[in-house]
Amino acid sequence: MFQKGFNFTNVLFILAIAIVSGTIVYSQYIAQQIASKERLAVEAWVEAERTILNATDTVSINLAAKIITENTTIPIIETDDKDLPTGNYVNLDSVSVKEDPQYLQKQLAVFKRYSKTPIEVKLKAADSTTIRYYYGQSKLFREAQWYPIVQLMLVIMFVWIVIYSLRTRHKSGQNQLWASMAKETAHQLGTPVSSLEGWLEILKEKADSKSIAAEIAKDVNRLQLITDRFGKIGSTPKTELCNPFDRVQMVVDYMKKRSSDQVQFQLNGGNTESLECLLSPTLFDWVIENLLKNALDAMDGKGSVDIQMTQENKQLQIWVKDSGKGIPHNQWKKVFQPGFTTKKRGWGIGLSLSKRIIEQYHKGELFVQSSEINKGTVFCIQLPL
Repeated sequence: MFQKGFNFTNVLFILAIAIVSGTIVYSQYIAQQIASKERLAVEAWVEAERTILNATDTVSINLAAKIITENTTIPIIETDDKDLPTGNYVNLDSVSVKEDPQYLQKQLAVFKRYSKTPIEVKLKAADSTTIRYYYGQSKLFREAQWYPIVQLMLVIMFVWIVIYSLRTRHKSGQNQLWASMAKETAHQLGTPVSSLEGWLEILKEKADSKSIAAEIAKDVNRLQLITDRFGKIGSTPKTELCNPFDRVQMVVDYMKKRSSDQVQFQLNGGNTESLECLLSPTLFDWVIENLLKNALDAMDGKGSVDIQMTQENKQLQIWVKDSGKGIPHNQWKKVFQPGFTTKKRGWGIGLSLSKRIIEQYHKGELFVQSSEINKGTVFCIQLPL
């Protein structure tokens, strides 16, 4: 479903770019047409000014005055033969002209970049003085230029909303899938665990089976813990005040007994040994266990695992460092994606569920802090206190 949505997004994005590109080209054409017509309008306005000064009949004056008064959008500045403002202008802010002596000069510099070639005229045949007229952009011309840019921004925003919606929908569906799988796993484990508990009680009654029963009891308790963990995925777990150092110590002790003698574990609790914070003990232990299992898998039964804990700025930080194979930088985020695994066996959901537990249930962060090929990896957990 997501792949189809992603392909649809690509098509939508390409179509949007094509539409906006066509709009930009057409808008530029319209802007050029507007610019050409505005120059003609300015030339007519200048001619009307000259006509008023030289006219001898009322009809010509009335016609020229009408042309002058019709220009309400194009700003114009008049300059003398030395190209300095004469003080005559139209469609500019008169308040700014009065308050800022350099206002006309500044606007003139802008107009020169736009109109480039001024309109020159000798107002009277007997006078050799040349008057120049520079004009700027009208509001209509600016709107024609900005329209495609605004449209592009709107299209990009629309495409982004579509992509974000599809990704959110995909992520939500994915979360529901993993939650459903977890609950179904817990349900399926529940029946054989209950049966094993019954058989365990029978074994305990036999004197020659008590040692066997004790070992089976450990495995049954372990199965109950796994069932409890999977049952909590997809629902809001209850949190309680716990000592995180004690929880980590317990998991480390458990993993030591089930790892190679060639793996060295080191735990440094720092200033957290007496710290208490709100945790879901079952799920928090699962995260630490997943990180330690991941470290052991990366080392192939030989190396060291170093766990550092500290409390700083109202935040609990836990670093799990191994001396394993390392993770390429382009896979630092991929390792948390469901189904991603570099092992021949496994579903690739351990780190994905761990990230979900830390970020969604404990409002913290879990990420790869650093990693070097054949030197090791450091995972970091950050939890608010």
